[in-house]
Amino acid sequence: MRIVLCYPAEPAHIARLASIAPRAEIVDAGQDRIAAELLNADLYFGHAKVPVPWMDVVRRGRLKWIQSSAAGLDHCLTPEVIASEIVVTSASGVFADPVAEQTMALLCGLLRGLPTFFRARQRREFIRRPTRDLHESVVGIVGFGGNGRRIAEVLAPFRATILATDMLPHDAPDHVRAVWPADRLDDLLAACDIVILCLPLNDATRGLIDGPRLARMRRGAILINVARGPIVVEDDLVASLESGHLGGAGLDVTEIEPLPPTSRLWDLPDVLITPHVGAQSARRIDRTTDLIADNLGRYLRGEPLRNLVDKRLGFPVPGREGGPR
Repeated sequence: MRIVLCYPAEPAHIARLASIAPRAEIVDAGQDRIAAELLNADLYFGHAKVPVPWMDVVRRGRLKWIQSSAAGLDHCLTPEVIASEIVVTSASGVFADPVAEQTMALLCGLLRGLPTFFRARQRREFIRRPTRDLHESVVGIVGFGGNGRRIAEVLAPFRATILATDMLPHDAPDHVRAVWPADRLDDLLAACDIVILCLPLNDATRGLIDGPRLARMRRGAILINVARGPIVVEDDLVASLESGHLGGAGLDVTEIEPLPPTSRLWDLPDVLITPHVGAQSARRIDRTTDLIADNLGRYLRGEPLRNLVDKRLGFPVPGREGGPR
């Protein structure tokens, strides 16, 4: 068995995997060699950020399982992989804590006027300016998977009214007013002071938040995107912010990454931008390896895998055997 890695594993992490599969050859390909090494992999653990010849990988017929080291799967769910027999599992929920922290940093920064006060600091101005409240606001979470649920838990003590939409809606926790089906997105947008995007990127969600949908949001509402940049039509977002319809945007992801220096987003006064660091954590690689090690043991024992992905939907399905836990 040949296992190919493409995540920043350290020697101790690799040794842990080797102890679970002592007869396997483990290749730490990294981003530099993943495109070539993947052609001869039986199992693949990681997240390639460079082009990968998925058509050739599928045609070769050797790869049996992809364990993504990311929650989002747009890096590997190509049409060829979806149509193949390759099993895919995700890291759904593994990074929910840091993503929730990033969400709160962006949201509270905008509500408490930090962009304004950052500019004032550069001018050495000590002047009070208006701020806004998170307490008793109406917050909408679009995509109620692992990250969305954790964000709702963190928001609950702020006594906000929390609404959510999901492609597969299920019972709302006590701290969430309602979980609506995805086709009620427009209702959610119109009802909320704050909208937080936690969706996977796929054909159904690419460009989902466009000009007409931004226009449905309350005047002065705030948009937070900790999902994937292409879910939002960036030119439409800029237009909505420039017109004053939206009150601000917190973006950990952008339509093009890195965000080009020429993007108008850089110059907008009520925008906070971070460089896709939502899942970063001092314990990220340890947590990733915990999941991979657990699933590798399950795979070798023939047991159901955690976070088994429905490749047509593009994410794990709650409640399904082998799904997220």
